[in-house]
Amino acid sequence: MLHGPAAMGEPWQPQPQQQRLPGLGNASEPSAWPGTAAPGGGGGGGAGAGETVSPWDIALCATGTAVAGENALVLAVLFYTPSLRAPMFLLIGSLALADLLAGLGLVANFAVRYLLRPPSEAAELGAAGLLLAAFSASVCSLLAITVDRYLSLYNALTYHSERTLGFTCAMVLLMWLLCLGVGLLPLLGWNCLRDQSACSILRPVTKDNAAVLAVTFLLLFALMMQLYLQICKIAFRHAQQIAVQHQFIATAQATSTRKGLSTLSLILGTFALCWIPFAIYSLVADSSYPVVYTYSLALPATCNSLINPIIYAFRNPDIQKSLWLACCGCIPSTFSSRPRTSSDV
Repeated sequence: MLHGPAAMGEPWQPQPQQQRLPGLGNASEPSAWPGTAAPGGGGGGGAGAGETVSPWDIALCATGTAVAGENALVLAVLFYTPSLRAPMFLLIGSLALADLLAGLGLVANFAVRYLLRPPSEAAELGAAGLLLAAFSASVCSLLAITVDRYLSLYNALTYHSERTLGFTCAMVLLMWLLCLGVGLLPLLGWNCLRDQSACSILRPVTKDNAAVLAVTFLLLFALMMQLYLQICKIAFRHAQQIAVQHQFIATAQATSTRKGLSTLSLILGTFALCWIPFAIYSLVADSSYPVVYTYSLALPATCNSLINPIIYAFRNPDIQKSLWLACCGCIPSTFSSRPRTSSDV
């Protein structure tokens, strides 16, 4: 006996079965970065084949494009200006390179989700590793710059002789090797592609690994805050000495110190506002939480890489001078040519 549509004379049609690739999840799960869902959702010809492009993903991709372009400009100025070879500019270049790779990683994650067909575990893990390495290097570069500013004030007399370019290059290289090691962890098996219940809010990073990264980040930020407090104490002590001496050179040094403190305040303040909420959320949340929360906290975190060049590079008089020469071939008459001191950031 016929039942259903066939009983009423309608042709019977088989119901399509939804297929899933083992270990890759579906397109509604955040992966690699909140803007990258597992590539197993949807088949065949890209996002138009059954998968709608999320506005959050578009925002992250656009942010990544802006971050990459802005930091590429900073690297170009540093590379093509022979006078910008001091250890300070090497650290700024390290920060710009890390943020450039972070921006490219955001664009790569968008491509992995919506453009890459057929899905690839290696591509997903590679994009996750790129973001982990890039943002780790960005945080470590900020810490290195903070340490450099502290040493420039604490050992003002011996700073230039001790902080040689070769020593700084060795420290930056060691830092990058460590961050690249962090980025390789997902590819070496530290991922949750085979156990979806172990995923954190940043698939394919596991909950345990995400917790370790978040705690490490909070400890590094606490160290940066401690160094910042020490810099403030040294600067206030210098200010007291300046008030007694009333000398022109001391006044110039006070102006430079205030500028350095202002820059550090801007960087640490924006760094905390952008990253602290996301780090705390990654400690308490997992992949079962609504994805919109992850997106809304991850987007401000990525914007920190958009703000870093504005605070560090574009406020530096030497870099400003190089930009003016590169853009219009001249330097404005109102441009300040004050010599750079060790307190400048």
